[in-house]
Amino acid sequence: MTAIQWSDGAPIYRQLKDRVIAMMLDGILKPGDALPSVRQVAAEYQLNPITVSRAYQELADEALVEKRRGLGMYVTEEAAKKLLFNERERFLREEWPLVLERILRLGLTAEDLLTPAKAGSP
Repeated sequence: MTAIQWSDGAPIYRQLKDRVIAMMLDGILKPGDALPSVRQVAAEYQLNPITVSRAYQELADEALVEKRRGLGMYVTEEAAKKLLFNERERFLREEWPLVLERILRLGLTAEDLLTPAKAGSP
């Protein structure tokens, strides 16, 4: 995992979970890949192992990772598909309405949106 900046806006376990999800969506973690051990993540980021375990457990509850006895946690085969579907649904439900509202407010056309903006254009 790469360096993480923790924010005060959300619990650390949720931020860690979101980081693992981002790594799955970006293809850094692929189906069948092992997650770093709870101890390794806890030591590297100076976190309580219970915090890391909680993040991993939520990923397991959502069937994004699976526990393999004695081996650790592994990304499931269907994780990428599930995540992409969930992220698309969330975007369409939460973000798109705000974007569409702004597009309409600015009077932009489909052509405006598909044509690259020219620097310095009024």
